[in-house]
Amino acid sequence: MPELLCGDDPEPSDRSPAGPLFVPVRPGPAGCAARLFRTPLGERTAVGFTSARGLAATLGPDQAWIRLAEPALRALTAPLGVTIVTVDPQLSAPAPAPVQPFTRVAVSLRIA
Repeated sequence: MPELLCGDDPEPSDRSPAGPLFVPVRPGPAGCAARLFRTPLGERTAVGFTSARGLAATLGPDQAWIRLAEPALRALTAPLGVTIVTVDPQLSAPAPAPVQPFTRVAVSLRIA
């Protein structure tokens, strides 16, 4: 059986979204810098969202962003060794539950 090339694959794994992405940024000494994240396996990834609403729902309404096309985001992060771009990630880790303060309990032992 011949090996499938990306163009021959009916469902290619590397799908690129249509249009610019909303890319989260953070302030830096020379302006804004794209925020980098980690995949569940620990690899660094650039992140982009297809809507501002999706970005705000995932990272909060105060997250700054810029619009970049996916190839531009790849070119921006490639010199840093980042080869993965994640589009519309769903952060799945729930917020940690509040920790109950430790209370001492008096215990009396009776040895018979």
